[in-house]
Amino acid sequence: MRRRWRPAGGFTLIELLVVMVILAVLAAAVIPRVVGRAEDAKRARAVADIESLSTALDMYHTDNGDYPTTEQGLAALQQAPTSDPVPRAWNGPYLRKALSRDPWGNEYVYRYPGERNPDSYDLVSYGGDGQPGGVGKDADIGNWEVDEEGE
Repeated sequence: MRRRWRPAGGFTLIELLVVMVILAVLAAAVIPRVVGRAEDAKRARAVADIESLSTALDMYHTDNGDYPTTEQGLAALQQAPTSDPVPRAWNGPYLRKALSRDPWGNEYVYRYPGERNPDSYDLVSYGGDGQPGGVGKDADIGNWEVDEEGE
């Protein structure tokens, strides 16, 4: 019985190079768009976090007649404050999960009464640089902006 000769299976070097060039062209077109979206996603998460924290603060206000003081901070949403003014009807925790940092790893800044919202509170993420002010990825994101977008 004779065996027939068959060419070995696989790809030629030319075929592999063509595939690699096609992948490189696709990567060059897609990667810049994806990289630019990372900052957009971080900003969107910060806005969502601020909205969620604002809802919890409003529930706290409804139960206790006032917002937590700056000193009591956002921790008052997790555990009843023991410093004055002690809430009269704390019914928390007002957050399902533990307080998280902003998407850039910084703490959210809470002030009551607020500088921008004197009748209410200020809640802000200082963006990528963690410092007040800034532009682009370093721009502040505050509840006053979130409130304006929601109107």
